[in-house]
Amino acid sequence: MAGIAPYWRNYVDGHWTDGGAGRLTVTDPGSGAALAEHALADAADVDRAVQAARRVHLSGALTDLRPVERGRMVQAMGRYLLDHIDEIAPVLTSEQGKPLWEARREVQGAARYFEYYGNQAETVEGRSIPLGAGYFDFTMHEPYGVSAQIIPWNYPVEMTARSLSAGLTTGNACVVKTPELTPLSNAWLARAAEAAGLPAGAVNILCGLGHEAGAALAAHPDVNQIVFTGSVPTGIAIATAAAQNVVPCVLELGGKSAAIVHDDADLDAFMNDVRWGIYFNAGQVCSAMSRVIVHESLHDDLVERVAGVAQTMSVGPGIERREAGMNMGAMVSDKQRDRAESMVAHAAGQGARLVTGGHRMNIPGAFLEPTVLADVTPKMAIANKEVFGPVLSVMRFETEDEAIAIANGTPYGLVGGVFTRDLDRATRAARRLRAGQVFVNEWFAGGVETPFGGYGKSGYGREKGREALWNYVQTKNVAIRLKG
Repeated sequence: MAGIAPYWRNYVDGHWTDGGAGRLTVTDPGSGAALAEHALADAADVDRAVQAARRVHLSGALTDLRPVERGRMVQAMGRYLLDHIDEIAPVLTSEQGKPLWEARREVQGAARYFEYYGNQAETVEGRSIPLGAGYFDFTMHEPYGVSAQIIPWNYPVEMTARSLSAGLTTGNACVVKTPELTPLSNAWLARAAEAAGLPAGAVNILCGLGHEAGAALAAHPDVNQIVFTGSVPTGIAIATAAAQNVVPCVLELGGKSAAIVHDDADLDAFMNDVRWGIYFNAGQVCSAMSRVIVHESLHDDLVERVAGVAQTMSVGPGIERREAGMNMGAMVSDKQRDRAESMVAHAAGQGARLVTGGHRMNIPGAFLEPTVLADVTPKMAIANKEVFGPVLSVMRFETEDEAIAIANGTPYGLVGGVFTRDLDRATRAARRLRAGQVFVNEWFAGGVETPFGGYGKSGYGREKGREALWNYVQTKNVAIRLKG
């Protein structure tokens, strides 16, 4: 695409560098064409990045600052992203596939993380503990040191911002491994760090394959904390490697999230939740509304309505979709599209009814029709495995207990939702749903301020909100025996 540089380098210790593993080709999923090449890091590159971050940590270049000064640098990174949104968004769309307006929202969301956590820098405070006469006891929160952050391909700018902002705010030096499918747009995070005045080595951003650079980062003996968002198998592998060095992790591993729609729900309003819940970013969202569990009295009406939503979506190259609306871009790759299509076909083979969609589109690029499956039962694979695509599975229930049991019937527990006019019923559901976040009458309610993380195989630890900060610090207690 015109205007996109043909070759992009890694950013290590304040310098733009080539990769020891050569280069990889980044593909535009909206057309299938090669977009650019990116430097590919090997284990030696990872080691250099970790050592640079370790040097910064040990020097006190971040920790010796007053928190307000560190916070101002973090906020400045967000302002830099907003100032360059017109450059970042087209690159993000071209490498990831989402509509251009969605890419702009992602950059704005990334900037919001830097704004929010920059403002939190002065609030990470210890406490005084009374021990009686002759003693003074207090706690302090110290950064872990080197924070390794392994980023997913679905929101490469925003997910980097989510962990980088919290890590820097608390005084950690960071090494970011970008996703090999969508590494280009992260270059602006490195530029933002430079523009904000962060010392060289405080932020290192490199692209590498998971089995080489990712594995080297997770197992590195000088890494002190790991943040990972991605698949369950990879998360388990990272946690296993981290355990060898007794390194704590924050793992966000996806989900199979369900919206329970009761017989008194506002179906007109719920159609807007369906549009955003499963077709935003072509369904490639960890907290997507991938299941709808609807009361049997509304089932047929709801299926007809959600099929109408799916059929109304305009699907095509994201770079052509500049305005927000009923439109959807490509999936991130042919491989991801093929996997989703295969899972739909398997569901149909198990007895699910394909109401609409379910097939690749006859245009260049990684496009899948917005899909609705009905007559899905809890034992079907489609009801238990994450598709990570624009595929909605509709299930039915008779009683409240049955709805909760179906919603909780997967190994995941990232988010859940309940749609009802009965506040008592909504509160009961919120307490009983096995999920880290519960939406009532609006999917994706909340924001940067609200903690986010999973139960079960959706992972552990929390991102977003003040709760995230405690994953980036360790508590030290100081007990002093006074004389006299």
